[in-house]
Amino acid sequence: MRGRAIKLSAPRRLVGDLMRFSIGVPRVAVQRQMNLGPLLRARMAQQTRPSWTAIFLKGYALLALEMPELRRAYVKLPWPQLYEYPASVASIAHEREYDGEPAVLLSCIKYPERYSITELEGSIHAARSRPILEVPEFRRALRMAGAPAPVRWLLMWLGLNIARQRANYFGTFQLSVYSGLGAESLNPLTPLTTLLNYGPIGKDGSVNVRIHYDHRVMDGANVARALERFEKILNGTVANEVVLLGQGVAAPARRRNAT
Repeated sequence: MRGRAIKLSAPRRLVGDLMRFSIGVPRVAVQRQMNLGPLLRARMAQQTRPSWTAIFLKGYALLALEMPELRRAYVKLPWPQLYEYPASVASIAHEREYDGEPAVLLSCIKYPERYSITELEGSIHAARSRPILEVPEFRRALRMAGAPAPVRWLLMWLGLNIARQRANYFGTFQLSVYSGLGAESLNPLTPLTTLLNYGPIGKDGSVNVRIHYDHRVMDGANVARALERFEKILNGTVANEVVLLGQGVAAPARRRNAT
C-alpha cells in the first residue's frame, strides 16, 4: 500500500534518542497498592488543592533523602561503577505543543526535597505554561535535536556516563504520569535509575504506585521496602504539610544551596 513518508520532527527525534539509551537498561517494575486516605482527606480539606504531581514529587524526594540507593546511578566511565549523588534531581515529563504537534519534554528540579509543595507546584506550572523556548531545558533539548544523529548520540552517551554531569543534565529520577487522563503507563522507559508513576486515585485514597528501577543498581526487595516507606511518608510528613498549607503556614524549608 502506498502511503507517504513523514520526516521525523524534533520532538520525535528527542523521544527516539531517549528510547535508544533506555532500551538497554535492565528495568524491572515493583508495584504497591497504597491507601492514601489520610493524604486524600488532607488535600480535600484545602480550598486550593495542590496537584498530585507536586505531592508525589515531594514525597519521593523525601524518600530518596532517606534511601541513598535511589540517588545512585550505573555509569560506564572511566569503568562500570555505581555513583551516588548527595541529593536528588527530579526529571519531570511534560506534554507541550511545539510546531503544531504534541511534544514530550523534560524539566529538572534540583534538590526537590528542600522545597515546599507550593514551590514545587510553581516550578511544574512554569514548565507547563511558559513559552517552550523560555524553559532552559526545553530550549537545550530542541537545539540538540537539530544536530546530526551521531553527534546527538555521542553527547547523550557522555552525559549519561560522566558521573558528575549525569544528574545535572538528566536528573537522578524521573516522574511521568497519565493519571489525570484516567490512564496509567505499565512499562515506561527511562535511562535513569528509577521512574515513579501512579494510576488514578480512588475516592477512598486507593492507588497503584510503581517504581521502575535499574536492576544493576538495586534489587526488588529494596524497592518493595521503599514503596512501603513511601506510603508512610505520603500519609505522614507530606499529609501534615498539606494541612499546614490550609492554615497559611509554610513547611519548614531546608537550607538551599546555590544551583
